[in-house]
Amino acid sequence: MRDCGTDPRVGGAARALSLSGEHGALWLAAGLAGAVADRERRTAWLRATALIGSAHLASMAVKRVVRRPRPRLALLPLVRTAGRHSFPSSHASSAVAAAVAFGALRPAGHRLVPPLAAAMCVSRLVVGVHYPTDVAAGALLGGVTAGLGTKWMRGAHVRPL
Repeated sequence: MRDCGTDPRVGGAARALSLSGEHGALWLAAGLAGAVADRERRTAWLRATALIGSAHLASMAVKRVVRRPRPRLALLPLVRTAGRHSFPSSHASSAVAAAVAFGALRPAGHRLVPPLAAAMCVSRLVVGVHYPTDVAAGALLGGVTAGLGTKWMRGAHVRPL
């Protein structure tokens, strides 16, 4: 996958996705923007944002326990990383948590967020900072975290889809 990043367009897109997803920033900002824009569902948006943050924090905790080093590839990574450990991918955790939470919150989120979350996950392989199992485990952790919290999030006066 890292070889795909040698194409400037692919590498540039992967870098942009990776940078925007650092510490879950893209997803947390989207959740806060939703809370501002959708007054009727403000509490649900804030709870969705909390689920995304929880998934990110859970992945950071697992990283501290597992301590798997990042890949050492023939090609240099396209981005710098905040830490030395790769398992699980925190980008994947927050991205999939956002897909689950925003998808449960709004029909548009169900259609728009999963492809962007998938691209975010793949970008971590293209920039060369994760193994595929890091991304798979991060995605699973994010999906489970948000899935377990969806009922709590929806309890915030969200109309059924």
